[in-house]
Amino acid sequence: MTDKITALYCRLSQDDMLDGESNSITNQKAILKKYAEDNGFPNPTFYVDDGVSGTTWEREGFKAMLADIEAGKVATVITKDLSRLGRDYLKTGEYIEIIFPDYDVRYIAINDGVDTFKSENELMAFKNIFNDWYARDTSKKIRAVFKAKGQAGKHLCPPIYGYKKSDTDKNLWVIDDEAAEVVRKIFKLCIEGYGPVQIARILTEQGIPTPTAYALSQGRDNGRHNANTHRWGAQTICHILEKSEYCGHTVNFRTRMKSYKVHKIVYNPPEEWLIFENTQEPIISQQEFDLVQELRKNKRRPQRSDVVNPFAGMVYCADCGEKMYLSRRKNERPEQEHMRCSTYAKDGDKCTVHYIRTCVLNEIVLGELNKLLASVRENEDEFVQTAMSNSVQRKSSELTKAKKTLKQAQKRIAELDRLFTRLYEDNVLGKISDERFAMMSKGYEDEENKLKETVAELTAYIDTAEQKSSDVTSFLQVVHRYERIEKLTPEIMHELIDKIIVHEADKSSGKRFQQIDIIYRFDVATSSVEVETGHYGKKTA
Repeated sequence: MTDKITALYCRLSQDDMLDGESNSITNQKAILKKYAEDNGFPNPTFYVDDGVSGTTWEREGFKAMLADIEAGKVATVITKDLSRLGRDYLKTGEYIEIIFPDYDVRYIAINDGVDTFKSENELMAFKNIFNDWYARDTSKKIRAVFKAKGQAGKHLCPPIYGYKKSDTDKNLWVIDDEAAEVVRKIFKLCIEGYGPVQIARILTEQGIPTPTAYALSQGRDNGRHNANTHRWGAQTICHILEKSEYCGHTVNFRTRMKSYKVHKIVYNPPEEWLIFENTQEPIISQQEFDLVQELRKNKRRPQRSDVVNPFAGMVYCADCGEKMYLSRRKNERPEQEHMRCSTYAKDGDKCTVHYIRTCVLNEIVLGELNKLLASVRENEDEFVQTAMSNSVQRKSSELTKAKKTLKQAQKRIAELDRLFTRLYEDNVLGKISDERFAMMSKGYEDEENKLKETVAELTAYIDTAEQKSSDVTSFLQVVHRYERIEKLTPEIMHELIDKIIVHEADKSSGKRFQQIDIIYRFDVATSSVEVETGHYGKKTA
């Protein structure tokens, strides 16, 4: 006997609790203590993991024991049975047969009759396999219950930031007013043109508690013990902006565990999600959420100044179709600030010079928006009828063209398959050389791959276009909030306008005329105006 300690290791998982008192920590401690006393093991020390699965080795009690083993402080490790040490037969066997002996540590599993000081341990490997099978079977049962619950539309996770459990029904989420107000603020800032980094900085400067800090202040533990509770992170903002639960929906199966042994969270593709609409009171309207998702698709580089450009991500070149970016020099006057084609800025040979001063664009767009508002107020019924007619007509024309192109691409793919088969037969029969076959087959394969990409894109476009109908009602709901617009803001721009197309200036008359197309959201209308942009605000048509 030495002065080294005898490690008495106890472990209990949520599943083991179903077995009753036999596996409880109290019962394990009593058995281990009595065994150590009866057999003369000195310096007994308990290491405990309560509520931790045996399929993971990320256990605080086990890691503390392992640290003492590596430090040479432990002579013997005793557990109630092999399954208390672990239910992963490979790793459990490695600890018992390799790691423990390497540190001269004796291992005893009382109920399984395992003692590495003795040689009669032939059945130990089989017992470890049975313990592993038990964990696998339990995992399957839990997954089945989890799946059934998720398919029934019940929440599979605790309430997200902004919600809390109902006092009367634990499966129901209700709005947490204080946190919900912060969520609304985050969405509003995003619509106004601020990015996640800027939003995080604003919330931090205003001293608003982070989700983790707020949970702790409410007596709740969200499990993120290493999170920074004083500073908002851009990633946290992104996660909040992507949660459709804030529209009142339940989203299940967004993630999954990699396996019952590897407790790594894996994100499922969106098509595998199961969404149940209107299961709780919404914090954010569906319209606001959709608008934010659209803004997030067109991420832009952050501006050096805190001034948010209302046209950011919304102005496009009429010729190359690429975005136009804000150009602002330190020494320029405000009226010299302009939008320019990103393609031309990178390579002048790939597009022509397209630019327009933001002050001119601001006046044009502001005027067209107020014309639209007046038109809706004066004759809403006529506007609705015209908007729906135009939308259906445009979509019908685009769909017809897309379907025709899709049919041609599919026909050509079938022809290429036949040509490739014939080419292969000619090569086998010696009618063409191997070099010729390789060259021709590569050309056919390249063409076919491009066509398949086209088919996939067209199919996705057609499916999406056929599912969407003209949503004039949603557009009118936004329009009714404004009597007259005095100043353009990112929020107004993104709520009413889909994109702005800037054409190249025409100088043939000796003056600089430029056409601007404004495409409104939901395909309800389009404004096209030609202005003289050589002089600020001087309209001629």
